[in-house]
Amino acid sequence: MRVDVEVATAVLEREVASAAGEIGREMKVPGFRQGKVPPQVVLQQVGREAVLDEAVRRALPNWYEEAVQEAGLATVGSPDVNLTGMPEKGSPLAFSFEVGVRPSARLAEFKGVEAARRDPEVAEDEVQAELDRMRESLASLETVDRAAGDRDYVVIDFTGFVDGEPFEGGEARGFLLELGSGRLIPGFEERLTGASAGEERQVRVPFPEDYEADHLAGKEASFAVEVKEVKEKRLPELDDDLAVEAGGYDSLDELREEIRDQLRTAQEAAIDRDYREAVVDAVAGQAKIDVPQQLVHEKAHEMWHMTARRLTQQGLDPQQYLQITGKTEEDLVTESEPEAERALRREATLAAVIEAEGIDVSDDEIMDALREAAAQPGTPAASDKALRRSLKKARAHGTDQALREDIAMRKAVDVLVEHAKPIPVEQAAAREELWTPEKQAGSEEPKELWTPGS
Repeated sequence: MRVDVEVATAVLEREVASAAGEIGREMKVPGFRQGKVPPQVVLQQVGREAVLDEAVRRALPNWYEEAVQEAGLATVGSPDVNLTGMPEKGSPLAFSFEVGVRPSARLAEFKGVEAARRDPEVAEDEVQAELDRMRESLASLETVDRAAGDRDYVVIDFTGFVDGEPFEGGEARGFLLELGSGRLIPGFEERLTGASAGEERQVRVPFPEDYEADHLAGKEASFAVEVKEVKEKRLPELDDDLAVEAGGYDSLDELREEIRDQLRTAQEAAIDRDYREAVVDAVAGQAKIDVPQQLVHEKAHEMWHMTARRLTQQGLDPQQYLQITGKTEEDLVTESEPEAERALRREATLAAVIEAEGIDVSDDEIMDALREAAAQPGTPAASDKALRRSLKKARAHGTDQALREDIAMRKAVDVLVEHAKPIPVEQAAAREELWTPEKQAGSEEPKELWTPGS
């Protein structure tokens, strides 16, 4: 979609004055205190053209978002902006952009579709695995009078040397190390296997070539190690005492049942999510939706940028993530294209359901969503006054529309799920294998006809 935008003269001049004020905070002009240079003086000193350029650079993203909101576009990917030139003083600014938009869907009958839904089934080995994790969390370390073996713990003092000189970070006292954990550089832990308390060992190991400290990478290191203690991890017995210690349960059987219930609850939540997706995919599969490859690629890029933002919020550098995976950004984008196409088909389908059903979102529903998003464990609930301020701020920035659409799409899924018919997973899988004339079209060889027991 191509959109032509005109920014009114008054709006443009406000941005110019704001940009001049920002520039003035960094300027030193005789007769004015630093940070107090008036915008008109900045314009005289720097020139209107430079200030206008800075104003447009800062404001263009917001103008783009406002234009998207005003045009009512559901965009996909990044825009291609065309700014032909800067206007004279007193004239508006004109620019245009082209951007991918969500495809439209022509729905078939969307109420009453059949979709696979599995039944919750908690296996006994899942319960046992959870019990084993509990035992690990309640394990104790006990000092033993024997040589250290794999998965034993040793308390050690050590000092490291490279080229005969101690290096930063190469010394520790009372360091607790699990042999076989791989915490220290390769080879270090293996050379302490068989050591006893009071024993001293000289450990020679090379730092890896890709070691994070460049000045140590690939160099031979020598560690003077003294083993102070050898400890053995001892797990509590799998009995009623474990149930009491783990959470005050009366017996091991009661603890097992509680674990089984928790696993079943978690499974049911996952099953519900999967079923909701399956229902939407079933409706999307019957709809007519044209999804160009270029749009799929743009959506895949958009998904990567969202992932990169999440990684950054978690304190991870997206570039380091790419290095760890051994892939480029374009590799990950290409790999995610099937999921990107699925996402576009789902969004197009739900948008069509919203229109067909006349689904609307009230301010109360937005307030509930904001209240849920603001809820944090151990903190007081947000007041209605604060939530109304948040809603007012979202409206001012045009971001409330995205929230409204998100809620509307959830409501559309609710409508589809309410009228859908769950069928066993096996039956759904069998239907996928069943030959039909439609599946034959465009295929050189027909699939084998499914029959009971095949």
